[in-house]
Amino acid sequence: MFGFTLIELVISAALAAMILVGAYMCLSSAISSQKLIEPRVEVFQNARVAMAIMSADLRSACPLAKEFMFLGMPRMIGDIEADNLDFATHNFTPQHPHEGDYCQTSFYVGQEPLTGQLSLWRRRNPTIGLDPLSGGSEEEIARGVRGLKFDYYDGYDWYDTWGEAQGRGKQRNSLKVQPNLSGMPEAVRITLWLDPNPQLRSTNTVSLTQEAAALEPPLAFQTVARLNLATVNSRDTSGSTPTAGDANDANGPGNGGMNQ
Repeated sequence: MFGFTLIELVISAALAAMILVGAYMCLSSAISSQKLIEPRVEVFQNARVAMAIMSADLRSACPLAKEFMFLGMPRMIGDIEADNLDFATHNFTPQHPHEGDYCQTSFYVGQEPLTGQLSLWRRRNPTIGLDPLSGGSEEEIARGVRGLKFDYYDGYDWYDTWGEAQGRGKQRNSLKVQPNLSGMPEAVRITLWLDPNPQLRSTNTVSLTQEAAALEPPLAFQTVARLNLATVNSRDTSGSTPTAGDANDANGPGNGGMNQ
């Protein structure tokens, strides 16, 4: 007959307990990683869609009005950057009578009254209205916005504002030649910050988990969109073709791309 001594039983039980504890720790770590990654995958997808929408509209940008062809104004919501951008674009497919491919467009950040969560919105008005900064329909592009910033490139320098609502042009002091002070920028750099875990902030109740999530740094995405019609517009308004800056300059707009 075969039997086991007490020492062998104790050793076997200890080894089995160690194996079970190790398996539980691996399973718990995998579940925690899944909970951490899943919301970020959605955030990356939302950022990719938002950047693609804004870049497509900007690549086909055209003058908005005689008073201001292109308007980019800095704005703050609390301590969060929430810039506004107003322009017109040919990136529009007519869907109703009396519509063309010209569309007045705005990008801005708005706050939801119930949750206080910030979202990125786009306003589109395919009809030429008396006020180019209002009218049309609005659609939500991305939720959980923690910041939105636009920078504007005139061929030589980057600026954090462009144009003026009163139509007096962009007032800047610089020794360099600036061909697009009152026209359109050659490129726009878009920086978008998103909440890494917007699901925790979508409820009205405040918990320690939400307070900890508020301290978590946002995910940053950036791309550069070139305005294909900016040079043509400058030629039409000035009578001569402006000299563009070197595209390979370290301060230039480059080719763009979404980076975290």
